Amino acid sequence: MKRTLKIIVAALIASPLLAHAGGDPEYVKFPQGYEKAFTQYGTMNRANQTQVAKLYANEAAISSYKQGQKSSSGTVVVMEIYNPKKDADGKPVPGKDGLFEIDSLAAVAVMENRDNWDAAFPKENRTGNWGFAVYNPDGTPKSNDLNCVQCHTPLQSQDYLFTYQKLVDFVKK
Repeated sequence: MKRTLKIIVAALIASPLLAHAGGDPEYVKFPQGYEKAFTQYGTMNRANQTQVAKLYANEAAISSYKQGQKSSSGTVVVMEIYNPKKDADGKPVPGKDGLFEIDSLAAVAVMENRDNWDAAFPKENRTGNWGFAVYNPDGTPKSNDLNCVQCHTPLQSQDYLFTYQKLVDFVKK
């Protein structure tokens, strides 16, 4: 009985951590229709060399970066994360352009910049004014072990974006 109680307590303690894994979907909402409403500014193999990413930005992002400014409040950036097709050895199959051939959509990562976040959204769960969330392809929150804040915080000079230069170069064209 004591062992069962300990397992239940451990699960209850861990469950809030899983709910926040990969960001804070209770604050950073899935942007329905982003595929049509946002501008796709790039496609690339991710740095981990096991996935492909398609990158989207809303008009607030495009406008801010066109003016040579950092992102304004209301900026939303989306990264669709794809599993690549794999060869017989389990390695990603590159296309003629060097990008991995896409197999299936695995997740959708969302970054949102707001200067008026709800006071209940802890600052330690944000990077600057950026909040994060990771979703399944159907728009439901995705549980995983990512710590978005930890990886994005060192990128202050890049407006906390891994793809900052790609976005800036895109809007300058």
